Amino acid sequence: MGLSISEELAQSYIRIMSIECDKVKGVNLSQGICDIETPREVMEGAKNAIDAGMNYYTRYDGIPELRAAISKKLKAHNGISADPETEIIASGGATGALFSAMLALVKREEEIILFEPYYGYHLHTLQAIGAKPLFVRTSPPDWKIDFEELERKITPKTRGIIINTPSNPSGKIFSKEELRAISEICARHDLIVFTDEIYEYFVYDGKKHTSPASLPELADRTVTVSGYSKTYSITGWRIGYCACKREWAERIGHINDLLYVCAPSPLQWGVAAGMEKLPDSFYRRISGEYQKKRDRMCEVLDEIGMKPFIPNGAYYVLADATSIEGKSSPEKAMNLLRSAGVAAVPGRAFYHDDAGDGLLRFCFAKKDGDLEQAYEKLFSLKGEKNGKKI
Repeated sequence: MGLSISEELAQSYIRIMSIECDKVKGVNLSQGICDIETPREVMEGAKNAIDAGMNYYTRYDGIPELRAAISKKLKAHNGISADPETEIIASGGATGALFSAMLALVKREEEIILFEPYYGYHLHTLQAIGAKPLFVRTSPPDWKIDFEELERKITPKTRGIIINTPSNPSGKIFSKEELRAISEICARHDLIVFTDEIYEYFVYDGKKHTSPASLPELADRTVTVSGYSKTYSITGWRIGYCACKREWAERIGHINDLLYVCAPSPLQWGVAAGMEKLPDSFYRRISGEYQKKRDRMCEVLDEIGMKPFIPNGAYYVLADATSIEGKSSPEKAMNLLRSAGVAAVPGRAFYHDDAGDGLLRFCFAKKDGDLEQAYEKLFSLKGEKNGKKI
């Protein structure tokens, strides 16, 4: 007998490291929990909804106010036109939106392309629905795409491509030139583009986030997925969405209804309030504040001999871990946790083979005090090295 889905899906390295970190009461720079303060407008919106008794089922695709806010935002910020009545689905986080979209539009045994390093939940989603991942490796330090390799990987069974921009874990932001090259390939092979744009407001050094669906040639073949878990520091609320053409949205909506019924009702109101009331300066401030966190973390990693691959977006840093003792990245991560009390994610979590074994991922979506505590612990390693691996 074959393995069940639950048996095939290994527990995430991210969750494993978080559990191990709790055991030693270390500083958790592994999981992207994002413990920055939630905006007052968002919390008040949810509280007001609870006080008003908004605790019942909503329509499967979300409350009208949230869908209207998403439609308005997509037009103004992303350059995407989406009818709030027929082309937007609010779901249980961006993860839930992507899972519903995949289940609705991808058949078992069909193939989906993942760019490496990838986010583990994207791979697990494909495994859960019985789809086959095709891996296309990007090259550091700027994570370039080999488009010839991309085209070679495509077969008659290939259904689509996942684009995570800005990317977890690399921080790569897909340029318009790259997206146009991808669009030509998609047109030749009739592929769907599934995006994950959850980090769209976390961009640095004057870079710009471009939504694939904003390109006319990709507009009708893209499912745009995003949410506000990271932006508003509400990762536990599980409010995300997807937007696409009406035909696909209807199918995705049916799956979303089956899996989740609806996203949490009062929390939808909270996100809608934030989207309506928070000024553009709030989002610009996020970019500036997180760029400072990124710069400080990269400075520390570089100083202790773990050369960072400086990210253009998101809030993670991949760093060279060859100075850390261990034959594999899981061993290196555990040795770092034991010696310094700082949890990072093994690079193997982001590759289908051992190509990530020289890498560790650090998250800087933390309060400055917690980050400085982690840096003090990491700096303590300098005195322990003495020409040897940590």
